[in-house]
Amino acid sequence: MTRVLIVTGDPIGERMAGPAIRVWNTAITLQGDGHEVRVVTTTRADRDDAPFELVAVPPGDDAAFRPHERWAEVVLFQGYGLSQFPSLRTSDRYLVADVYDPMHLEMLEQGRELPAATWALRVAAARDALNDQLRRADLVLCASERQRLFYLGHLAALGRITPATYRDDPDLRGLLDLMPFGLDPVPPVPGRAIRGVVPGIDENSKVLVWGGGVYSWFDPLSLIRAVAQLSQERDDVRLFFLGTRHPGVDEMGIVRESYDLARELGVEGTAVVFNDTWVPYAERGAYLLEADAGVSTHHIHVETTFAFRTRILDYLWVGLPMVVTDGDGFADLVRDERLGVVVPANDVDALAAAIAEVLDPERAAEYRTNVARVRDGFAWPVVFEPLRRFVTAPHHAADYAGDRDAMGAGSGPTRRMSGPAHDLRMAWHHLRNSGVRDVARRVRRRLGRSARD
Repeated sequence: MTRVLIVTGDPIGERMAGPAIRVWNTAITLQGDGHEVRVVTTTRADRDDAPFELVAVPPGDDAAFRPHERWAEVVLFQGYGLSQFPSLRTSDRYLVADVYDPMHLEMLEQGRELPAATWALRVAAARDALNDQLRRADLVLCASERQRLFYLGHLAALGRITPATYRDDPDLRGLLDLMPFGLDPVPPVPGRAIRGVVPGIDENSKVLVWGGGVYSWFDPLSLIRAVAQLSQERDDVRLFFLGTRHPGVDEMGIVRESYDLARELGVEGTAVVFNDTWVPYAERGAYLLEADAGVSTHHIHVETTFAFRTRILDYLWVGLPMVVTDGDGFADLVRDERLGVVVPANDVDALAAAIAEVLDPERAAEYRTNVARVRDGFAWPVVFEPLRRFVTAPHHAADYAGDRDAMGAGSGPTRRMSGPAHDLRMAWHHLRNSGVRDVARRVRRRLGRSARD
């Protein structure tokens, strides 16, 4: 038995997004293997049914965090955890970095609506946090072969690919391995969630589900236009956005643009329906089971190239045929395994034709058969196998000699992501670049979060 600490910045509760879902299932899988698991979140911990110890530690409170780090033998972390707790940066425990989400590339898109200086600062902070993780981890886990090639270059640039790490591990799987996002091996539970419950959607509706948040790197606008176009020919198509209010991320401008476009085209509440909250994690299966197809559309940029769209796993889980935009790793899977239709980016006509195809009963049956064949390979216990092996027999990286700062090309300066000094730097940054009103708004929001927590 190994004592495993998992650190995340996402809230763990009834409503969870991708990183928290991944943490939840990692903890359950390792606990099921007989290990002792503890999860620390730097935001909110409000799941009473957790079969493992679950605690919240404010970012930067190293005094509260250190006993958890000392308790553990293996520490798995994602996001900014390493830069928020000094004891983790210097830890002699076995460190595993979960970098399935290339957060610096994501921030290139997520920060577009921010003032230029703040956008640059956020991208730099994400880059520095990721660099720190890649320098110090004994094992790095990513989500796809595309990501693995990307991170191999990153590790080489940081001085981690050396004779020491290569000698007994020439494919470097011992340093950088795959752990994709997974799906629940237990089938979803049916229930009444959309049909006859959501106004305008009944038993005769053909439901397309958008199975996650609406973010700026996606392209819901072309999809809304395609559905509006298709609705001129048939009146049974319904596009249902499963959630627009992420439990841990501020609403992006694309959400409002999507509402506005649907209203402008005259399809809001009819052919296009928005759920303006976030579906509880345990209830999502009932919503997905009532859909006829899953959709995911995005723009083409560097985030797309290395993204791993976790909502696609939910489509696999419930057996949905799919319409997806070309350009990411899952598009290759959908195309190669014939799980649905892959369309060019920003092509409304192609989207409308693809939707009509996956709603055709004969083609849908073929796609569902193929989905059933593929999905078992993505079950959580299967995709977690590299981590399960490591936790059973943990070991330090070949270039670790008792000093995390000396790993690779050296740690260099690290941007602290919490604490009074960080807060003062950020206040000064926003005062200089956005003015007093913006600083006051951010202070009010921070105080409001603290009061809720």
